[in-house]
Amino acid sequence: MAVPAFSTSTPLATTEPGGASPRYTSALASLTVLFFMMGFITCLNDILIPYLKGLFTLSYAKVNLVNFCFFGAYLVMGVPAGRLVTRIGYKRGMLVGFLVAALGCFLFYPAAESRTFELFLGALFVLATGIVMLQVAGNPYVSILGPPETASSRLTLTQAFNSLATFIAPIAGSWLILSHLPDLKTLTPAQTASLDVTAVQYLYLGIGAVLVFISLVLSFIKLPHIAHEPAPAGDTQRAWNYRHLLLGLVGIFCYVGAEVAIGSHIVSYLGQSEVMNMAARDAGVQVAFYWGGAMVGRFLGIAILRKVKPGRVLAFNAVMSVILVLISVNSTGAVAMWSLLAVGLMNSIMFPVIFTLAVAGLGRHTEDASGLLSAAIVGGAVIPPLFGIIADSTLGGGGVHALRVAFVLPVLCYLYIVWYGLRGSEPQPAA
Repeated sequence: MAVPAFSTSTPLATTEPGGASPRYTSALASLTVLFFMMGFITCLNDILIPYLKGLFTLSYAKVNLVNFCFFGAYLVMGVPAGRLVTRIGYKRGMLVGFLVAALGCFLFYPAAESRTFELFLGALFVLATGIVMLQVAGNPYVSILGPPETASSRLTLTQAFNSLATFIAPIAGSWLILSHLPDLKTLTPAQTASLDVTAVQYLYLGIGAVLVFISLVLSFIKLPHIAHEPAPAGDTQRAWNYRHLLLGLVGIFCYVGAEVAIGSHIVSYLGQSEVMNMAARDAGVQVAFYWGGAMVGRFLGIAILRKVKPGRVLAFNAVMSVILVLISVNSTGAVAMWSLLAVGLMNSIMFPVIFTLAVAGLGRHTEDASGLLSAAIVGGAVIPPLFGIIADSTLGGGGVHALRVAFVLPVLCYLYIVWYGLRGSEPQPAA
């Protein structure tokens, strides 16, 4: 299927049929709700993982099937979602995404009622499929909704509201979910059998209802329409012919994998006696600081990225992430906790910067490239389970030393991102 083309300079924006003149500011304001909900739902996995670990007495490796199913949807559905958005448009793609995500939320009720881990994984996959649609439609739309030279700053702005949600989600999840979970270190089979599941059911039913409501409101909002140019006759170029895009796919893979691997194991890490010896609920609240750092960093990044080359900012943040992880794994107590939580601040601008660097100059291939980049988010399905396998197999698994060895995986991911920011992101002519 031929991919519609659009200009790589200032996008040609017209009104939706029958609408008024385009208002980029109003459109961006509307899209902040989309990014907020994506962040809230995704970050709840960091709370859901320790809950399911206790509910089903799972190993680190097995409980990371949560990440595998959720982020695996990006690999399976990323490219199809990109093609669907190309066919039906950005706005309708967002509407479909909200409704599919709502269906996934509603499926949590029977999964919790039956206390079946596999049903939880199925519900997560459906939920993630909706999030994939929202990502594929939302990210490139923000990127091209204005001057190309401010694309990184603009996408960072909307991602900042995504981070606001990831700051709120751990606090809400800890209060609503982990407060019903006894101390994981002393959890008995009898306590596991009697764990309250209604909190999970009601929380996801509520989220599903909100998503349906948002889709109804969005259907009445007029978003600027991006006009497309026909593809040149005989043009056989495809998105994957661009080197900086292919290297950007690896960058997204590494970034998401590292961020999710760290965030998913903060509760377990802080619960170790050598670190903070925290109960699950208290450690869950601390996860908010990890994601809150990303929120602060993205608001700061809006200004920084207007003055400093995005690739340099990306490399600096990745270097700092490596340093902070190494400090954490070689220390104890508050130093180990706060240095790891501070990695969230460094993560802040990585996704929007890698994304905009990867699609720079792709023109009519941007929608396809967005689908490929969304598929690369599968790093969140691959790296955290590998992290769990390392933790389980090191020194018998479960202890802080095992988790510290596993942190070598995020370090390697951040080192690749350093290289991509400095060298790999330079645009190259299509092969």
